[in-house]
Amino acid sequence: MINRIEDIKKDDMFFLLAGPCVIEGEEMALRIAEKVVDITSNLGIPYVFKGSYRKANRSRIDSFMGIGDEKALKILRKVRETFDVPVVTDIHSADEADMAAEYVDILQIPAFLCRQTDLLIAAAKTGKIVNVKKGQFLSPDAMKFVADKLVEAGNNQVMLTERGTTFGYGDLIVDYRGIPEMQKFGFPVILDVTHSLQQPNQKSGVTGGMPELIETVAKAGVAVGVDGLFMETHEDPSVAKSDGANMLRLDLLEPLLNKLVRLRKAL
Repeated sequence: MINRIEDIKKDDMFFLLAGPCVIEGEEMALRIAEKVVDITSNLGIPYVFKGSYRKANRSRIDSFMGIGDEKALKILRKVRETFDVPVVTDIHSADEADMAAEYVDILQIPAFLCRQTDLLIAAAKTGKIVNVKKGQFLSPDAMKFVADKLVEAGNNQVMLTERGTTFGYGDLIVDYRGIPEMQKFGFPVILDVTHSLQQPNQKSGVTGGMPELIETVAKAGVAVGVDGLFMETHEDPSVAKSDGANMLRLDLLEPLLNKLVRLRKAL
């Protein structure tokens, strides 16, 4: 288990949180992890496998939520043990914190829940690294108070994630000024590339996206000096059970990371 950010973060290279939106099954998770581990090892990128064991924030009642909490969490643990990489997953309520902490290295707080004090305190008290996504409705400055809650609860292993800001009813936009602004708080800042390209609140009840801009958003984040990148990836996003509209196709990950590494080294 990894409980310190220093074991993930490198000053000379961004780290990567990547994997499927939600755990759909063991074989799929292991295949994706194996591929990303191979790519990031060759490029010298610190890697954290990402997978939600449950998706609580769904637009429609018939949307896929998961294969079962314990089953999915055991798959996350198997990924960690098989490939010796840390893993991260979302939690949605205070009573999930201790349960998830038994299986993963990093607890992630979804953007819509970033102000939930009881959730933040419960996550902090597990002693795990806590990654909080900035709410689409919050300014970067407001995230200082979010981080303060975690620190005051006894946990300074904090990461903050930019994931776009509401731009009208059905779009998001990234204000890159927020990255250095949040870095002033003294915690690593991550850019969630794929969720920043979501198009929420579609009439169909299924979130849309603009995956063709993944490279553009990622390059800009690296140019600004972000500490980490978050990307959801899937072998075939068209059949993904969640967030397929904005995910990166797995076979496109390596060429993208090659470009981003070259950009980081150039800076």
